[in-house]
Amino acid sequence: MTDGEQMYGKAEHTVFLSYSHADRDRALPIIKALEDVGFSVWWDGLIKGGVHAAKETAEVLERARAVVVLWSASSAASHWVQDEATRGRDRECLVPVSIDGHEPPLGFGQFQFIDISGKKNRPGSPEMQKVLHAVATLHNISDLPEQALVQTSPLVSRRNMIIGGTSAVLVGGAVAAWTGGILSGGAEQSSIAVLPFANIGGDPSQNYFSDGLAAEIRAELSRNKLLQVVGQTSSNNFREQLEDAAEVAAKLGVSFLLAGNVRQASDRIRISAELIEGATGFNRWSKIFEKPLTNIFAVQQEIAAAVATALSAQMDDVGSSKEKQIGGTDSVAAFDAYLRGRDLYEAGVSEETDRQALAKFEEAIAADGKYAAAYAARSRSLAVLANQFADGTERRKLYSEAVIAAREAVAAAPAFAEAHSSLGFALGHGQLDMRAAREPYDKSYALGAGDADVLSRYAMALARFAEFDLAETIIKRSSALDPLNSRTFRSIGDISYRARRFEDAIKPYERALKLNPKLSGANANMGSAQLMLGNEDKAFEFFSKEQNNLFGLPGIAIIEKRRGNDAAAQAALTEFSNDHGENSLYQQAQVFAQWNDREKAINALQQAYATGDAGMVNMFVDPALDPVREMPEFSGLLKKIGFV
Repeated sequence: MTDGEQMYGKAEHTVFLSYSHADRDRALPIIKALEDVGFSVWWDGLIKGGVHAAKETAEVLERARAVVVLWSASSAASHWVQDEATRGRDRECLVPVSIDGHEPPLGFGQFQFIDISGKKNRPGSPEMQKVLHAVATLHNISDLPEQALVQTSPLVSRRNMIIGGTSAVLVGGAVAAWTGGILSGGAEQSSIAVLPFANIGGDPSQNYFSDGLAAEIRAELSRNKLLQVVGQTSSNNFREQLEDAAEVAAKLGVSFLLAGNVRQASDRIRISAELIEGATGFNRWSKIFEKPLTNIFAVQQEIAAAVATALSAQMDDVGSSKEKQIGGTDSVAAFDAYLRGRDLYEAGVSEETDRQALAKFEEAIAADGKYAAAYAARSRSLAVLANQFADGTERRKLYSEAVIAAREAVAAAPAFAEAHSSLGFALGHGQLDMRAAREPYDKSYALGAGDADVLSRYAMALARFAEFDLAETIIKRSSALDPLNSRTFRSIGDISYRARRFEDAIKPYERALKLNPKLSGANANMGSAQLMLGNEDKAFEFFSKEQNNLFGLPGIAIIEKRRGNDAAAQAALTEFSNDHGENSLYQQAQVFAQWNDREKAINALQQAYATGDAGMVNMFVDPALDPVREMPEFSGLLKKIGFV
């Protein structure tokens, strides 16, 4: 026997094919595809005359390393096929395949099947490749002959990869075959993006749950220092797009993709997860989890641990713990309310939806008074409401509540990076106490170096303290983890702008606008950089494009004044001041400073500080305020805020 025969089982039949006789013509191409790559396939067409068919079938079925079942309308009604599939299931070597789009019968619905109906049964098609790789996995084979891989990578999409059940289910020993080490390289190869999980329950109102579940798994993985996990914003770019796996992986800069779907029914949940190699698009690991909804937290950790193991990265002591996720909860009711709130918060549609999000976070806290993630989310919601929709006494009240909520988050989970990040933001932006904000920001970085959002907030805090070199290092790390996040590129530009490297700010701003032409503040920030470079016409063009007039009109007021158009300059100032009231005091100070009206600029800054205008956190490094930087009143404000 040659080595090849030993590997592929030529000495005996190691692949058992179960099908209905009515589907014989459809079965033959599958048999040929398996045999073409070296597998020895048993099917009932091999039974010789005079041999006891039932005995031979039972013996081969018992020895087979892979039981490939061809499901169809005909085979689903066959007791013979169901019996053979049951044995494959019990022996953990089942590879379910649908040849006409028909789903498996009752008793087998928990297994994900490969759909090769229609034209998907062509040799070399992505679906046929999945069949071959599923069988190879059950033989502990990691590489198939090149002739098996003649088709381009399959598409990555909810419709084409997950929803239709087009993944092989690798159960029991099949999963173990892959966890021996997919990767042998360093951190660069241990990079992964968790794509949004599809909701296949038929109820669009449950989308929040599938999205939230993917986000929780992403957060769990990001705590593993051996993995590089792409941030949520970039991953969510591929929610519905039909894209080649290699293309998606290249855009995200990762070696692997994790995709899945969620079906929730009554008090049970069914989650399918699939790990895809970015370079080839091939399925490297997949599994179905079907458990009571009360076990959702264990399932999250189980998926994260299985993926980390499949990437040859051992979960650290915290990550491998069977306890609840840091900052998490054991309450299904609290978790559900939190996910609903996060869905509303991230949508950012209006003040009404932001307040609805806040109510959901408070509902989660009511269900679990130690739910740190809910407290941190409540803090962020309060800060948004204070910054965007409140003024005067109400704003100060909301920010004070944001600080309290963030402190509750820290108390509930001292190792939760998001809690410290939220506290730093609330203290800095809400109470204008950057000295107090520095410690929680530093802690957030120490605990959350794998979280793109935590890194981005920390980088911006460092920039406000004029620590530009470190800020640039960290924001670039955030960008590497979230390469399609327009806000991150805006932040890269902001750091260069505040460091007075105006030319360096241009390309990041261009990238931010290319990713999201409607990104709030991006056009105005580009206008500011162009203005500092002396390009007034370009600056005016970008200020005019800015949709948020709180950011666009101040730039227009400055340029019109420089052009001698005093009436137009005053009109722009009046318009945004009337529209935004005391929330525009910091922008008024910028305008007055650039108009060289230093007294009015200082008065506006003092009023902004008195009313708690969050824009004041930028004053230490804001080039627009350079004309008043040497005034003693300016230095006094810097001391009050904690910059000096």
